[in-house]
Amino acid sequence: MESNPTSKDPGIYLDYNATTPVDPEVFARIEPYLKQFFGNAASAAHHWGWAADNAATKARAQVASLIGAKPTEITFTSGATESNNWVIFGLISKIREENPYEPIHMITSCVEHASVIKAMEAAQKMNVEVDYLPVNLFGQVGVETVRKFIKPHTKLMSFIWVNNEIGSINPIVELAKLAKERKIYFHTDGTQAVGKIPVNVTEMGVDMMSFSGHKFYAPKGVGALYIRSKDPKVQINPFIYGGGQERGLRSGTVNIPGVVGLGTAAEICQRNMNLEPARMKSLRDLLWQKLQAAIPGVRMNGHATERSPINLSVTLPVTTDSILPQLQKLGISTGSACHTGTMTISHVLNGIGLNSEEAQCTLRLSVGRWTTEDEVLRAVEILQNAIPRKNV
Repeated sequence: MESNPTSKDPGIYLDYNATTPVDPEVFARIEPYLKQFFGNAASAAHHWGWAADNAATKARAQVASLIGAKPTEITFTSGATESNNWVIFGLISKIREENPYEPIHMITSCVEHASVIKAMEAAQKMNVEVDYLPVNLFGQVGVETVRKFIKPHTKLMSFIWVNNEIGSINPIVELAKLAKERKIYFHTDGTQAVGKIPVNVTEMGVDMMSFSGHKFYAPKGVGALYIRSKDPKVQINPFIYGGGQERGLRSGTVNIPGVVGLGTAAEICQRNMNLEPARMKSLRDLLWQKLQAAIPGVRMNGHATERSPINLSVTLPVTTDSILPQLQKLGISTGSACHTGTMTISHVLNGIGLNSEEAQCTLRLSVGRWTTEDEVLRAVEILQNAIPRKNV
């Protein structure tokens, strides 16, 4: 939900998991590439094109540095949804190009982002075998559970790094190690990890990782896919064909303002990595402590400690629908949505064992770069006042 952006009091934004505002430094770096440096990076005959190409090269290095990769391992995309789809369908295409009759099996979990789950469902219609693994009560994938599902023809494991709804962190290092032992490609949706917690794909053994810029203060519509270049060298086919941009891996005119923003945002996150996650965690913990004191019976969803520093998913003693009119000044997300009279429950909440009624009582609150302690305290007060006295 959003507060009225035209209001003199826009409210308190606590939905940084959903998207982030563009950092002013990012905006300042982007602006020249919307005006004087507007060239096409593929135009090699003049300085407008050279300037654009140089900007993309710099941005690629900035993004690679943030995640511990080589610049040549970074391919720019429109965001994590495209990157997630590309991993799945690009791998299927590559395997079937080499052997049309080779069986393909993929493993994922029941609490992945929709862009992974829906793509996997589409892959099943292409005669790809997929297992959607259960998770523990915190929404985490168990390494031994994964081991039981591996088959001789398993080609891909894909597990979200940090859950976008409940904030729990998966044991990525252990999962990637298992995949490497069994010679299976390992992909992770790192959208809620990149820029928020330390990430080093080389040291952690990740083969492919998707992420979006708008989750860490870059513009919407730009992201990347990391593809490991050796040990093993990952080979997947392009998902978008055309003029051969991005080393032939992802055709289409490169979004120079977008990638400049992505690179700058990555640079800022790397610069602040020693301080910002700790500050976010402190605000998140304060929010949880104050909610516990103000609302008896409130429960946290996800792991208490192995979680994103910005995320807090809570189940209240009342349904969110019953109090939403009193929460118009809060930018937050709910665990259910009503479409054309039908209540849709989050598959993530369902996956960790919450029933329909509990899901309808669940909120996701997430802090960010511009969240203040005062805003946290005022948000708790708003929530407390919205709940009927008999429930407080």
